[in-house]
Amino acid sequence: MRPFTYERVTDARAAVAAVSQPGAKFISGGTNLLDLMKIDVEHPSHLVDISHLPLTDIEEQPDRGLRIGAQVSNSGLAADTRVRERYPVLSQALLAGASGQLRNKASVGGNLLQRTRCPYFYYAAAGCNKRDPGSGCSAIGGYNRIHAILGASDACIATHPSDMAVAMAVLEAQIELLDAEGSVRLVAIADFHRLPGDTPHIETVLRPGEMITAVILPAPPPGRQLYRKVRDRASYEFALVSVAVIVSTDDGTVNSARVVFGSVAHKPWRSIEAEAALIGNPATSATYRAAAEAAMRDAVGQGGNDFKIELAKRTLCRTLAQAAGAS
Repeated sequence: MRPFTYERVTDARAAVAAVSQPGAKFISGGTNLLDLMKIDVEHPSHLVDISHLPLTDIEEQPDRGLRIGAQVSNSGLAADTRVRERYPVLSQALLAGASGQLRNKASVGGNLLQRTRCPYFYYAAAGCNKRDPGSGCSAIGGYNRIHAILGASDACIATHPSDMAVAMAVLEAQIELLDAEGSVRLVAIADFHRLPGDTPHIETVLRPGEMITAVILPAPPPGRQLYRKVRDRASYEFALVSVAVIVSTDDGTVNSARVVFGSVAHKPWRSIEAEAALIGNPATSATYRAAAEAAMRDAVGQGGNDFKIELAKRTLCRTLAQAAGAS
């Protein structure tokens, strides 16, 4: 591990000022950053510890939404009664992620910013445009079983690993950001993570020195919420495919629907095509399959991950059937 300096901050304005210096990075729970520092993928010269910032509250909003501080732990958020009752898809997604010990340490802000689990990103001898821009993408033509089937590019086919972000995307959350001048801006989670294009190393729309201070959930949407994660083992494993849905039916007809996939792209992937195939149609297995086909119409496999296309379709069908019923 390379040498680095460290400071602990207790004020948000001081934190963004401190991280604005060259080579500085935030550290909170450290569940991803410390691993990357040990293998020399991340090598900050200065760590700004924000784990003691007063951003640990979950606050009621006037519309029955919630403002979730960026330092709320994944465990604390999943266990909150308001989250479990109003946003069960979020609690389900959080509990599907990592282990209990990691959830106790991991923060909401850090979860959104975690890096890909592509093995070539972690292997310094391999080409990885995300780790080393211009070095190529070894996953293309290599081992790519867990990689993207949507939104990828010739520069990168990695996926975003977060379960929580998928649920927040289906809930249409907004991310609150603070900059060094004390200005606050809100970014829809759908716009927060970037697709790879030619610059896969630029993963979010965060500006230099900005910090996530909160996530804001709007009023609970109508319909039943459900998160399903398909993985190689039952616990402590990243998804091959996941899906979050919110479906409302009336007299056997789907009258509203939201569909977001995880682990299929560089970001949580909302499928407007699947939603359009559902809304106004009967809540039947045929409708669910039509929605799944629409969702994966533009999916492209890389050989080792071709199976994920059909897996994503079946996962969506099964989740919709459970959420809305089928005949």
